[in-house]
Amino acid sequence: MKRTEKEHLVTELTDKLKSSTSLYYTDFTGLNVKRMTELRRRLKRAGVEYVVIKNTLALRAVNESGLVGERLRGPTGLVFGTDPVAAAKVLSDFAREFEQKPAVKGGMLDGKAIDTAQVKRLASLPSREQMLADLGAGLQSPMAAFVGALNGLFYMFAGALDALKSQREGA
Repeated sequence: MKRTEKEHLVTELTDKLKSSTSLYYTDFTGLNVKRMTELRRRLKRAGVEYVVIKNTLALRAVNESGLVGERLRGPTGLVFGTDPVAAAKVLSDFAREFEQKPAVKGGMLDGKAIDTAQVKRLASLPSREQMLADLGAGLQSPMAAFVGALNGLFYMFAGALDALKSQREGA
């Protein structure tokens, strides 16, 4: 690869990294082409991008994007996107299915370095949609109880009016 191509690749990757909130380093050793394609497909469905690039170029792009990257060793794939939980879930689920491959080396979340344990913790969080559904249910519950209480009062009031009407008709 020529120097200009490398510079263009680093510039392109830097722009993508600036717009993403999460970055994970993975070791893809032991993944064949079929599994690598499946991993890319799953990550793309989650709105996350997976790039395999030389470590020196990856480190240069990470540093140019304003983040401080750690020294990378061995074959490295970069996973980055705007939803850190979705990316961590896909990586974790895929590794669980395929003999702990790819292995997560670490990463960055909102400009701060995170380790493998923190990536696993992120993967165990519920999805954004699930959290929003839980929030909606939590907000709806007190309102439903209030409406039920008002409904009971209206039934009691209607019963009292009906009793008053029958008492006056009987008199």
